[in-house]
Amino acid sequence: MNSANGTFYAVGVGPGDPELLTLQAVNLLRQCPVIAAPQTKSGQMLALDIAQGALDLREKEILPLSFTMSHEPSLREESYQTAARQIEAFLQKGLDVSVFATAYYILERIREDGFRTVMAPGVTSFSAVAARLGCSLTQIDAPLHIIPASADLDLALQFPGTKVLMKSGSAIHETVQALERVGLLDRAALVADCGLPTEQVYRDLCELPENLSYFATIIVQGA
Repeated sequence: MNSANGTFYAVGVGPGDPELLTLQAVNLLRQCPVIAAPQTKSGQMLALDIAQGALDLREKEILPLSFTMSHEPSLREESYQTAARQIEAFLQKGLDVSVFATAYYILERIREDGFRTVMAPGVTSFSAVAARLGCSLTQIDAPLHIIPASADLDLALQFPGTKVLMKSGSAIHETVQALERVGLLDRAALVADCGLPTEQVYRDLCELPENLSYFATIIVQGA
């Protein structure tokens, strides 16, 4: 590890509300001269927009990163490697870089290349969703399960305790059908785009619109 190199900071910016950035996150973003963030094909940088709601980043150098949404592992790996090389070019100049969203995939590769890396945790999206719904994630002796939308829901929904179904937006109707099959629909509530201006809350999943944000999280209360 070369002490002249900069440090890579993986900074969590929370689920969407700029007020949910931690003091550590704000301080790290303030001290780093280079801020990297994912950019969609349309040019949107959601994570950057969240951070800019908490502090002034106009004097920073912004490094947009492109990540593929492909299910092909080789294409995803290529995008992670490309992003890592872009960041390492700044680290080799002795500049600290902070990045948020999809950060760990890059951090692994940068650390393997011998650079110093630091992780700064943020408020988790499902914690913010539970707070928005006014419900507890766990109770005494009740487990908590974090389940991606791609999981076998018929199996996962049989787990005891509270179930958090992450990023269900693209498969929301299949998720609702799975909840109906196991008799848990009346125990489920959903928040989409939690903390963002486009936030939507549904306590009755039978009233969901046809199209829903990708950032949709369902909490199924313990059963």
